[in-house]
Amino acid sequence: MTNTQKFRTIVFFKDYFELFYEQQREKVKAKIVWTLKLIETLPVIPETYLKHIENSKGLYEVRVQLGSDIFRIFCFFDEGQLIILINGFNKKTKKTPSSEIQKALSIKQEYENEKK
Repeated sequence: MTNTQKFRTIVFFKDYFELFYEQQREKVKAKIVWTLKLIETLPVIPETYLKHIENSKGLYEVRVQLGSDIFRIFCFFDEGQLIILINGFNKKTKKTPSSEIQKALSIKQEYENEKK
C-alpha cells in the first residue's frame, strides 16, 4: 500500500454536504469520493475538478461528472489548504443557478460567523 501525500484536507460543515451525498446513486457517490481524493492529493488541481466561481467571495465548485449527469459541490478554503464542503446539487443547465450560489454564500457566512 502506498502512502499518498495529502496537499489539502477536506472537511464538511454541518450536514449540508452529507444530505446531498446520501441522496445520490452508488456510482455517483463513488465518483464524488474519487474526485475528493484527487483534490486532496494533487499538488495542482485541474479546473476540470475544482474551479473558482467568479465574483463569489472565495467560493469554489467541485466538479463531478458521471455520464451525462453533472454535479457541483460548493466549497471554500480556510487556513490555506483546508477545504470546507458545503452544499451540492445536480446541475441541469449550462450556467450555475444564482440561487445555488446564494445558498452556498449564506452557508459560508454561517461558517465564518460560528468560527469567530
